[in-house]
Amino acid sequence: MAKIFVRERSRIGKGEGTPRFALLGVEGSDLKFFQIHVRKSELDAIAQSIGAEVVMLPRGTGEGAGDGSGGGKRKKKSTKRATKGNA
Repeated sequence: MAKIFVRERSRIGKGEGTPRFALLGVEGSDLKFFQIHVRKSELDAIAQSIGAEVVMLPRGTGEGAGDGSGGGKRKKKSTKRATKGNA
């Protein structure tokens, strides 16, 4: 039986209309995903269609878990350059 591994996303507020689950991997199927964030209803429909089991993985509980310190997109640092008129 195929398995789909997912976990709940950490930076999702209630009622925002954004997908709540992050897809982590698929075992035992040739299924390809093109979107890694999915809604529960979408996840259930996919699992039922291919006869897969959905495995919910726990979120981290170690140091720094859930405080937003673990990676993600970096913000660009603003650097001011001297131009001919300002130098």
